[in-house]
Amino acid sequence: MMNKVCIYGVGAVGGFIGALLAHQGSDVSVVSRGATLSSVKADGVRLLMDDEIIVAPVRASDNPRDLGVQDLVIVAVKAQSMTDVAAKISPLIGPQTVVLTAMNGVPWWFFQRPGAEFEGMQLESVDPGGKIAAAIPADRVIGAVVHGSFTSNGLGFSRNNLGKKLIVGEPDGSDSKRLKALDTLLSKAGIEIETTASIQQEIWYKLWGNMTMNPVSALTGVTCDKILDDPLVNRFCLKIMAEAGEIGARIGCPISQTGEERNAVTRQLGAFKTSMLQDVEAGRSLELNALVAAVREIGQKVGIATPEIDTLLGLSRLHARRRDCIPMRFHNVNSTESVNELPANVRAHTLLLSVQSRV
Repeated sequence: MMNKVCIYGVGAVGGFIGALLAHQGSDVSVVSRGATLSSVKADGVRLLMDDEIIVAPVRASDNPRDLGVQDLVIVAVKAQSMTDVAAKISPLIGPQTVVLTAMNGVPWWFFQRPGAEFEGMQLESVDPGGKIAAAIPADRVIGAVVHGSFTSNGLGFSRNNLGKKLIVGEPDGSDSKRLKALDTLLSKAGIEIETTASIQQEIWYKLWGNMTMNPVSALTGVTCDKILDDPLVNRFCLKIMAEAGEIGARIGCPISQTGEERNAVTRQLGAFKTSMLQDVEAGRSLELNALVAAVREIGQKVGIATPEIDTLLGLSRLHARRRDCIPMRFHNVNSTESVNELPANVRAHTLLLSVQSRV
């Protein structure tokens, strides 16, 4: 039975899930902070969906100790916030608590699948020092991939623009009782649920599509239609997708589509701003580690070269630093990496931007 639910991170996605669960009768609490916490305490969690506003009163605190042990904790923060979450989440987790991760990019538990070739692989780009895995072991986790468009209409106020689907699955691929209970809970709340025995493959497929559009839009400040319209940039994105596709096949997450086929789907969405571009415009930190650096690190560990991904990562993190959208402690797969040790194509772009940043 999953009745006591905590939403850790009441942004656009967390607010969507939290509002629907509270509206259908679950005992929902929220971990938030600052102005968002004040708004949720005063007005509840709000959701605009299908031209209707749902208002759901919830308990809210910036201290998980105030909320106690939960049946289900839904972590819906950006990946770069997970180290901070891991340091605070323990009061919410009891012997039977399930942690649902509704996040983009490669999660810390991605290679915790018994019997897989790369079982136990640790990614410093995602979980430096293994602090997240120590706080939230993989056997507590059910993974989720979000398919839908969600934006913030204000503090604690989410808007569902298109789609409301979650693909959920156990990291070990099992069809567990708790997965079935989660399916029942979320479906009852009005969320479209698909269960899978291959959640890692679903994560990789979504990553394969957004690891180009997100950072390239953040770099250029343009919508995705313009990225696809430029033949040079489009070709660059396709080369990145080819590298990520090769890595995916190597780690057991093959992709049957071509890059051109995937981009044709993106084109149908029209002139839209990616979440990373919206974060740049708002001065928020970016998900570069989970979306790009992690793919590069996996490539290095399995022996696949990633020159195009290297270029994208080098340019994106320089741009983010210049815009104050990234901590200075940004992950380097090799902590001694210097400009002279970067691949030649990255080094040229890096030096060019370094000069430009001084004028």
